[in-house]
Amino acid sequence: MSYEMYRQQFEGESFNDILVEQLRRTPWVLISAAVHALLFVILWQFVGSNEDEGPNEQATMEMEDEDVPDEEIIEEEPPEEEPEPEELVEDPVEVDEEVDDHDEDETNEDYEETKGEEDFISDKPFDSKSNNDAIGLGGGAGGSFGGRRGGRKRARRGRGRKAQAAVDKGLEWLARHQSPDGSWDCDGFMANGDASKGLLADGKGAPQWDVGVSGLSLLCFLGAGETHRNGQYRKTVAAGLKWLRNRQDGEGCFGSKTVSNFTYNHAIGALAMIEAFGLTKSPLFKSSAEKGIAYVQQCQNPYKAWRYKEADGQNDTSVTGWMVMALKSAKNAHVSIDERRFGWALDWITEMTDEESGRTGYIRAGEPPVREPNKKEEFPGEESESLTAVGICCRIFCGQDPTQERMIKLGVENLLSKKLPVWDQAKGSIDMYYWYYGTLAMYQIGGDSWKKWNEAMNEAIIERQRSDGNFSGSWDPKGAWGETGGRVYSTALMTLCLEVYYRYGRVFGTGK
Repeated sequence: MSYEMYRQQFEGESFNDILVEQLRRTPWVLISAAVHALLFVILWQFVGSNEDEGPNEQATMEMEDEDVPDEEIIEEEPPEEEPEPEELVEDPVEVDEEVDDHDEDETNEDYEETKGEEDFISDKPFDSKSNNDAIGLGGGAGGSFGGRRGGRKRARRGRGRKAQAAVDKGLEWLARHQSPDGSWDCDGFMANGDASKGLLADGKGAPQWDVGVSGLSLLCFLGAGETHRNGQYRKTVAAGLKWLRNRQDGEGCFGSKTVSNFTYNHAIGALAMIEAFGLTKSPLFKSSAEKGIAYVQQCQNPYKAWRYKEADGQNDTSVTGWMVMALKSAKNAHVSIDERRFGWALDWITEMTDEESGRTGYIRAGEPPVREPNKKEEFPGEESESLTAVGICCRIFCGQDPTQERMIKLGVENLLSKKLPVWDQAKGSIDMYYWYYGTLAMYQIGGDSWKKWNEAMNEAIIERQRSDGNFSGSWDPKGAWGETGGRVYSTALMTLCLEVYYRYGRVFGTGK
């Protein structure tokens, strides 16, 4: 109280009068002071408790998330403090799906409880806001990548146990057969087996595809949320990414350009590096991913698509499928691209698709899948719809809505739905390349088409996974391209096929 206010209030009153007035107010002043003191003590206890808990919680998290030091991957670069991942903006049309892999296991008690329920095949979004990951090999929904971590833990138990166990066994086999230099050797992988387990695994592939099959193998681990920092296979992933980066030339191409159709190697290598960057945001992979996708665009023919060389004027649907997926993955990882490339690729797919049947051809509209001369009789192209599946995936990831686009519906209803996966070597119906792209396409479609495909696929491949000695966890390299890719190729493709449940979201929210 100022002197002037004091003087005005108490002027003319005696000292005794003033003293009595002040004493009358004293109890309320003391009560107020006591209440404020009590509140201060309570707040102090609360703040002190939080400060005590913080470091312990952080230490626990660090122990659970032990990193492989960045310098173990790229020794020549100094270790950098890892930046916090940026908050990524999701594409508004993309949604996440609750995982449900539905492999048949009628001995499980959950089966009888859920059989016949309306939502047994669930397409409800995850509770998490993050997207269910970007494209892996050949397809996928895109998004923030981060939702992939813990994806296998999210998988609904019960009927999904067989498929999940198959994925785990596939990853174990791939990890055991990785070469000391970090690669997966198409024709020399068996040397990495364990002689104490009996015969070493056979199934050599062609040596020129080491970059491609190494990329496929890395995508299996990345698809399961394993990175160079996190997971039980972080050392496997770190070594593989280091080897892959060291196979990139000054123009950004992964692998040697002396291979006649080197664009396959490059597309898959770029895809793996982009996914590694998308998952981790590590600066170790940023430049490599950017250079890789720049070379993807450099190889595209203006206003057209891709084939075996760098923008040589020739195009085919198979290479185009891999390149589109690399572009889509780059977009979701926020790596700069020219989005006109999607439109050019879509024009090629449209040109290659027969308007009456819905079949997409290789280099001519509506033709059956191609085969090497020595495989035409054993695995006839008429038993497969691989390029139609590639075409449907490209259409969806280039922006066509499967609920609206007539050619997508035609391809699904007239072709893919009538050629479900069947492991029948006598008939020549084994085509893992088709099954993988078909799984990606049908998962995007959802509904009864997906349910029927999914059941047939699980029946075709899960029971065919080897469980003996050095073969345990792998798939025999059967089919039209099995001998070319070998056991590593076959095992990686089938593992990726089974990962579709927790790896991809539906771009247009189709399903149910």
